[in-house]
Amino acid sequence: MKKIPARTPPALTYRDAGVDIEEGDALVDDIKKIVRATRRPEVLAGVGGFGALVGLPKKYRQPVLVSGTDGVGTKLKLGIEAGRVEGLGQDLVAMCVNDVLVSGAEPLFFLDYFATGRLERAVAARVIKGIAHGCKLAGCALVGGETAEMPGLYADGDFDLAGFCVAVAEKSRIIDGSAIKPGDVLLALPSSGPHSNGYSLIRRILARSGAPLEQPLGGATLGDALLAPTHIYVKPVLKLLAARLPILGMAHITGGGITGNLPRCFPKGCGAVVDTASWRRPPVFDWLQQQGAVEQDEMWRVFNCGVGFVLVLPRRKAAEAQAALRRQRIAAWMVGEVVKDRKGEVRYV
Repeated sequence: MKKIPARTPPALTYRDAGVDIEEGDALVDDIKKIVRATRRPEVLAGVGGFGALVGLPKKYRQPVLVSGTDGVGTKLKLGIEAGRVEGLGQDLVAMCVNDVLVSGAEPLFFLDYFATGRLERAVAARVIKGIAHGCKLAGCALVGGETAEMPGLYADGDFDLAGFCVAVAEKSRIIDGSAIKPGDVLLALPSSGPHSNGYSLIRRILARSGAPLEQPLGGATLGDALLAPTHIYVKPVLKLLAARLPILGMAHITGGGITGNLPRCFPKGCGAVVDTASWRRPPVFDWLQQQGAVEQDEMWRVFNCGVGFVLVLPRRKAAEAQAALRRQRIAAWMVGEVVKDRKGEVRYV
């Protein structure tokens, strides 16, 4: 009996497995065009190599590197579902550069990590365009990153982002909060919305309310309010530092809200009293509290409630700092003061 030869299975390619190398290479070419505008003179070699090469600015006598990493969280899901992804790139940069700014550091360069199940080049390019825009706002160079296509790990259309920032500070001028004392004042810089925190709760509230993102809210829409990119405070604050204003401490109001973040810049034995009548919360926070029946303590603990960044200064210098920020079109306000507090807590009045 004649043997029937076994069929040879067709040859497989990486594309058959769900990874498109050509699409990834084309995205790299797109990225090169986008990031060129963020270049700083210290960048020796950026996108395209195995590693980015960056020198230190010559103006620093004793440069200290300050690094930070973060993501965007479940705000990604809301942005993806709404088809509004550009702002997510700015969110990614903001969460990193605002953190390193707290030490008085100047962001030097930034790298991103973009992971997805199937690379959609147009979507990825929009996100990275937003990252480059955030880098321009922060004055740092986008020097590279990683695009990872991992079929089976992410649902169709989903992606994740992570960011990595390196900043530089003069060793003698690092801000660590150690000089803060009772009687110093808290100067609040406004947020642009919830920024990139609390979105697991926000999405739960949205689902419960059934409200469409197109719903009018405060002269815009609910979607506009929830997807507003995180404000980047780098350039205004660095100008204050360059003017030698005595900023004693800073806090980036991220996850944990004012309650969790403000005490992080205080020395032992100091807490804060926050005057809740000193500002009007943006309408989106009232909407979230009403629709979710969220207790006030939980609001302070989860959301920034309109305060995105806080400066701690001697009382005699607060008005000068406010005026300097006003010239940069930032309406900062006195939100409270530092007090003696053995537990280092925030009290709201």
